[in-house]
Amino acid sequence: MLPAATIIVPARLASTRLPGKVLLARTGRPMVQHVVDQATRAACAAQVVVATDAPQVVEALRPFGTRVILTRPDHPNGTSRLAEAARLLNLPDDALVVNAQGDEPEMPGAVIDAAAIALTSLPAASVGTVCCPLSTAHGEEHTNPNIVKVVRSSALADALAPDADGRIAQALYFSRAPIPVNRDNQPIPGATPMRHVGVYAYCVGFLQRYVTLAPTPLEQAESLEQLRVLEHGHIIAVARCDAAIGLTGIDTQAQYDAFVTRHSRG
Repeated sequence: MLPAATIIVPARLASTRLPGKVLLARTGRPMVQHVVDQATRAACAAQVVVATDAPQVVEALRPFGTRVILTRPDHPNGTSRLAEAARLLNLPDDALVVNAQGDEPEMPGAVIDAAAIALTSLPAASVGTVCCPLSTAHGEEHTNPNIVKVVRSSALADALAPDADGRIAQALYFSRAPIPVNRDNQPIPGATPMRHVGVYAYCVGFLQRYVTLAPTPLEQAESLEQLRVLEHGHIIAVARCDAAIGLTGIDTQAQYDAFVTRHSRG
């Protein structure tokens, strides 16, 4: 049985490549509302809340009845905003929180559920998250620094086991570099490169602890928040969820245009 979770969707307007993207609404709904609609379909969803620093987001979502809370504008990252949102919601330390990104309007509920399952299935884990095979293994996606890769403790087992979808394992490393490769920078036979999907599950107690942890060298070098967790000695459980294959966030006007086209086709 899936645990009940509060799904929090951070939504800020200050996007460098596509300003105000969370409120783009050519489909008739703001993009962040599409994220909310998808999140409510997750089996673990007890409630879905948008956390924003912009009153414009509050007003834009009011017609849809979406719960929105205003957070400080000075958060250094989305995890910090999530921690404040959990405090404002008065969630207890043992409550489960899942972070769904405000610029991923096609995120299936199954992916959110997979993050919650990962956290609760690996007792030593502090964080649960999700991965899926790269759609172009060892190709353009593998070398693209905007696509984060993850290596887990069962990298080879994922490639060889017929029931690999759903497998949960411990994260070894996350990187923007093409991993795993051998010492000659060549693909490893039998190893399937995995893309990290940026959805996270936490217990509130660890979430509040995370924001007190000092930034770490690898986190800063790679610009990846999750490396702070690993560098401070905590475990991240990663569930393989093939429902996320091909899933992308919206970072450019062309990506938003393509989403609008897919949405219009139903």
